[in-house]
Amino acid sequence: MTAPAPWQRVARGARLLDDDGRLATTIFAEMSALAAATGAINLGQGFPDEDGPREVLDAAHAALDAGLNQYPPGRGVPVLLEAVAEHQARFYGLQLDPAREVLVTAGATEALAATLLALVDEGDEVLTLEPFYDAYGAVIGLTKATHRTVPLRGTDFRVDHDELRAAFSDATAVVLVNDPHNPTGSVLDDETRQLLVDLAIRHDAVVVTDEVYEHMLFDGRRHVPIATLPGAADRTVTISSAGKTFSVTGWKIGWATGPAELLTRILTVKQYLTYVNGSVFQPAVAVGLGLPDSYFAGLADSLQRRRDLLTEGLTTAGFGVSPSSGSYFVVADSRPLGFDDAAQLARRLPELAGVVAVPVSAFCGPELAREHSSLLRFAFCKTTGVLERAGDQLARLRT
Repeated sequence: MTAPAPWQRVARGARLLDDDGRLATTIFAEMSALAAATGAINLGQGFPDEDGPREVLDAAHAALDAGLNQYPPGRGVPVLLEAVAEHQARFYGLQLDPAREVLVTAGATEALAATLLALVDEGDEVLTLEPFYDAYGAVIGLTKATHRTVPLRGTDFRVDHDELRAAFSDATAVVLVNDPHNPTGSVLDDETRQLLVDLAIRHDAVVVTDEVYEHMLFDGRRHVPIATLPGAADRTVTISSAGKTFSVTGWKIGWATGPAELLTRILTVKQYLTYVNGSVFQPAVAVGLGLPDSYFAGLADSLQRRRDLLTEGLTTAGFGVSPSSGSYFVVADSRPLGFDDAAQLARRLPELAGVVAVPVSAFCGPELAREHSSLLRFAFCKTTGVLERAGDQLARLRT
């Protein structure tokens, strides 16, 4: 049998091919197209509908006017490398060498791709939580590694520690952790974080953390990077980005931090992906990372209010709503409204309520997809007016 081509491995990893090997439309593209076609409120995609802070936008204009329009250095412009290192020290007490332990990337997605391609070989295993962000499956498919998962269970999406222990083996090369978590909005507890580190040490695995929602925790929670835990720093690659934190998702400026030896291997791959990117946006993101604490606290407070507003609307409409502890997202169960198939409901929701959401099953393999078949993910990173209107329209489902 002929081995699948790289694009086929990516497509199968992200479930983009049908059973006959033909390219299929993802549920995310389908829902966004449906929102555009029907004029429905798009709560399916996780992007803000407001611009980011004025200081950051002005800094991008200034960089453009200053002529910073050619290739930046391969690792990133020094001012951003230093800003990322200072951010990690300021918020988490992590001390990094900006010249050796920070790498700027084309968003968090490229950081994830370069990291896995650098650290994983055919025959290795990569462990993620499930549901998982769709790009994880795609990139793992490209590496030819085996994708193992640990399901998040219950209405609060918790990790069963026995299942976590059973999922690790000496073939585990990387454990990829998304915390705060997309799509569920859950946040790992301290015991689970430490167990992940202990198991990674036992099996000599690298921990890769996707922390793009690090400044979006609610109800008094504070983000705890896995790299801060005992024994973790020398085997952890931490990934984040500017897109969510500063409402500039189109800029695609991300970064990876971690031990110099691992970052050098990642850079070796990254230079053959985008090479470099975002010359005028990199110094602007550095300005953003230096904003006062009040900005970051205000971001979390604002999103918490929006979470509460959307949660109230969903509850009033008759959904069962899971608690969201962080991120842009809240998960709602459509079963109380008589819908067992959330994928089918998502396709009908623009007609029924003028709102678009994404089924959680789209983030799962077949087995867990059945378990989460009635769940929808809604994004609350929208203006309060949009969320109020969405809540009013969702109330139609009860009539």
